[in-house]
Amino acid sequence: MVVLGEIFPNFEAESTEGHIRFHDFIRGSWCILLAHPSDFTPVCTTEMGAAAKMAPALLRRGVKMACISCDPVSSHKTWIEDIRAYNGLGSGPFPFPIISDEERQLAKKLGMIDPDEPRFDNKPATARAVFIIGPDLRLKLSMLYPGTTGRNFAEIQRIMESLLVTAKHKVVTPEQWQVGEKCFVVPFLSMEEAKDMFPAGVQVHPVPSGKQYLRTTPMPN
Repeated sequence: MVVLGEIFPNFEAESTEGHIRFHDFIRGSWCILLAHPSDFTPVCTTEMGAAAKMAPALLRRGVKMACISCDPVSSHKTWIEDIRAYNGLGSGPFPFPIISDEERQLAKKLGMIDPDEPRFDNKPATARAVFIIGPDLRLKLSMLYPGTTGRNFAEIQRIMESLLVTAKHKVVTPEQWQVGEKCFVVPFLSMEEAKDMFPAGVQVHPVPSGKQYLRTTPMPN
């Protein structure tokens, strides 16, 4: 298993866009790497449709996407047409590569085998994993869902937006934060530093302890 802050493993594999060297694919960009249990299954088809709809806007923000499962590339390519049809995606190039891991080497290495959800071929299935990797190739986020439960792609996009703003500015985002809402100033900044860093203003929210750690500022650009 890769832990947060570690360099994400490099690998080479075949995909719907040809041979991929993963570090070369993501270098200089953020990357959301998804894993799904199997092609031609209902939950995965809805998930890939949601991912395909959000991918173009994220790419314009410097965020690439890729997906991986244990199916061969030929299966991925045929399945893409079902993804398009069910989710109303239309024609044109599919917005991200789907990678083949037929030998399950990556699934095992990344700890994303779901023992409770065997595939139709009775082999272990890949769990519904989400990895977000930064431009420095280090793991910034990982989530693992069981095969029975589809992911919330609005939440994945919300997390990605938070990572983008907090990587650039000394702020953190509260629960249920959305783009455009106020952020918290990181606690280790002095009040003087915070005022200099955030000219749009810093608001201190009083609490019974008297400690001034709840400080908000408009979302910085």
